[in-house]
Amino acid sequence: MSTFGQFYLDKEKDIIVELSKSGETLSYVLRTPNHGTGNLITNLAVLCGLPLSKDEKGLLVIRGEVPCYVDGYNRTVYIFRLGNTKVANIWPDGSVEIKAQIPAIAKTLMSQTKDYRLDIQKTIVKTYIRSECKFRTDLHSHMNANLPPDILIALGIMHEIRYPLYYIKKLKLALTGRQEEILGIRREASAKALRDCGLSGKYLSRRIDDNTFLNFADLILLSPEHAGENIEKIRTSLAVMKDGQAGFVNLEKVYLYRYVFTKGVRSDDAFGIADGTAPSRVLSAIADIPDPDVKNAVIRMQEDRRSAAYAGNTLFQDKLLWIARNYASRGISYAEISDTSLVKKSAAAETLAQIHAVMPAVIRETGVTIRFLAAIRRIPLTIVKDRIALHDYFHENLEVLRAVSGDPYVAGSDIIGEEINDIRDLSPVIAEITKIAKDEPSFTVRIHAGENDTLRDNVANSIICVRNALSSGQAMPKMRIGHGLYTANLRSARGRSLIRLLRESGAVLEFQITSNVRLNNLSILTRHPLRVYLREGIPCVQGTDGGALYGTDSIDEQLALERMLGVTHDEFLAMRKAEDAVMREGLADFTEKAERFGRALKGVIPEEEQAKGTEDAVRAYYESLLAAPGGESASFVGSDTRRPAAELLADRIAELPESGFPIVIAGGSFNNDRHRTSLREDGKRLIDRLVDGLDPDKCFFVIGQSIRGYERYLVQKSCGRFRIYAFVPAMLDIAQAGRIRRAGVSVRVAIEPESMGVYKSIVYEVFKHRNAALIAFDGNSAGANLIQEAKMAKYRCRIFASAHSRSLRAKAVSLKGYVTLFDNEEDVLAELQTTGACGIL
Repeated sequence: MSTFGQFYLDKEKDIIVELSKSGETLSYVLRTPNHGTGNLITNLAVLCGLPLSKDEKGLLVIRGEVPCYVDGYNRTVYIFRLGNTKVANIWPDGSVEIKAQIPAIAKTLMSQTKDYRLDIQKTIVKTYIRSECKFRTDLHSHMNANLPPDILIALGIMHEIRYPLYYIKKLKLALTGRQEEILGIRREASAKALRDCGLSGKYLSRRIDDNTFLNFADLILLSPEHAGENIEKIRTSLAVMKDGQAGFVNLEKVYLYRYVFTKGVRSDDAFGIADGTAPSRVLSAIADIPDPDVKNAVIRMQEDRRSAAYAGNTLFQDKLLWIARNYASRGISYAEISDTSLVKKSAAAETLAQIHAVMPAVIRETGVTIRFLAAIRRIPLTIVKDRIALHDYFHENLEVLRAVSGDPYVAGSDIIGEEINDIRDLSPVIAEITKIAKDEPSFTVRIHAGENDTLRDNVANSIICVRNALSSGQAMPKMRIGHGLYTANLRSARGRSLIRLLRESGAVLEFQITSNVRLNNLSILTRHPLRVYLREGIPCVQGTDGGALYGTDSIDEQLALERMLGVTHDEFLAMRKAEDAVMREGLADFTEKAERFGRALKGVIPEEEQAKGTEDAVRAYYESLLAAPGGESASFVGSDTRRPAAELLADRIAELPESGFPIVIAGGSFNNDRHRTSLREDGKRLIDRLVDGLDPDKCFFVIGQSIRGYERYLVQKSCGRFRIYAFVPAMLDIAQAGRIRRAGVSVRVAIEPESMGVYKSIVYEVFKHRNAALIAFDGNSAGANLIQEAKMAKYRCRIFASAHSRSLRAKAVSLKGYVTLFDNEEDVLAELQTTGACGIL
């Protein structure tokens, strides 16, 4: 039997169909090698009524034959079906014509439960869209999430980026003896250079590995025997987790893996692939790259170097080119992408210079216009927090934003990041952005809001903050809300008020259903509000949220809206009308601003700088603007009365015990801003039984910062018998600190300053380091994140969720087989006894 090829049932190459042929018989083996639980392939087999077997490695597979047909033109064709749905035509020459695929949403939900409930029509989706409804924009995307892993890998080879030893170890990549020797020598040199850095133990080892590099082209091209498996492992690292919904903990980790490529630095020992000076053994190895998509992309990149338009492309410019090519292949002609580099003094001038230099050629080739939203993080990244004061951070962002706002490629601004703070906390920032919009009428103000259920008034308050900041006579600027998934109930008085506010402001809502599901913000699809907004006449558009990160693209997103949400033909037409209006205005603004910008360049930049070319002229222009003294922007000093928790509670901070079984109690601290936990008698009985029956020497409790609800009851009932550790946000007000101190608990200070981000530190310090139990009495988004992260933990976590909490019940149902729903104490106690770590109950 000979190998006949393979194809994939999903965009991330997770569901592989391998073909082999013997005579006229075509056989297949369906595998899901990137999914370790076996849930994905098991649920798919049950859904399609197919038998499971095991391969030579003991992994579950589906085997079968592909029947052969003769069509009306007397052509032989093999038709591959799943569950009576035609998935692919396979022709005798080995070419495959895909007719249907499994969208990322269905794949994610299948992979995380042992009892998948969506029907086959929502799981195996025909890839056809009516032409008059086909979307032509991506109005919500992110710069470093946009490119598929295969293109990033190809760019890493072409630009010969340096790849850290830390990731080689983390991903368990295979190396040749020569590569191991090179890395050994370089690691010794890094260790010597870092001997006085002040770190020790695992922290020093991590720093050394992070600063020890191998040329990525060497890793792939000069290790042909390992290239296939290494590419597969690297590809998997560049998208959110496979075996279930992810949280921001995983998302932040994936971005770090992506930054190696998207912000890549050229290796010191580059061969010279880009300019063709590499040794022949290196150049010839490109033809042997085992993944055809990666190989063809590298070959295309080599061809680009022979084009005058792209011969000198930087990595960033190649990213723009390939983003546009991907958009063109999906029928997208206009996109707006969020990018934080456009609000950084150190990066904005260079970024815009490179955009101006390459984008005209990109537009000519692809027909795709890409513009950018200069993105401000609502909370600085952890790596920034320790280096810069919050006031200085926002002041710089706004100063740079003001300087670049007139650029034709800058469509407006964006406020991004995990939504764990009240948007009103950023009202001074929004006020400054609104001032910029007055001077630049085409400027779009976009705010990420309503992505999770933590702060349900954030959508309304985003619009109100802009409205309140308008100066006399200023019209409402163009405004878009990114996500808008969670608000007040739209049938309530507060919800009807939001509808009126949306109509009056003209704000456009952007929806990205796949990222909502994959980031654990949406488990029950019937609760999505899109169709309600459409019935109310609110303009709504689709985005991808950086689709490559989530295994989707604009076509898959639109198909998901149709199959998962039931969006009708007329509703699609309404969305198409809304996006057409945004695109039409955006293109007109681009043309007008380009003419104005050209005049500005001539009026400011000396002729000798202009003569050097567009890139140098633009760079010089923005460097001169950014070098000028900045104007006064909003003062953030005093707007936050909180103080560092590490100072307020210094005498209460204690490390978690090295021994002992941790029981995390979520019962008051993980709610949204409106929800208050009400104690139930059965819940109190469970706490009573735990405190009375557990051994204080063998276990301890972990709670959040509120010390309310069941967490307060636990503290009172314990009477100091048990060790109780409250995880608190990095910033606290005096009243909060006083309540925590009076409770008499020990304290762990979280990495995030906001209470809704505390769950991340519990994940890092508990679930990722030892076996544990989670008892979730109540909670909203943060509680659901705790459950999801506990399910994905490296160590086993027994998870219990109250059947009386609507939000947690929905999360538990989506994780059937991994979470125990309880409505009385016996459901919890019986299973906890089996851990053997808690003592006698």
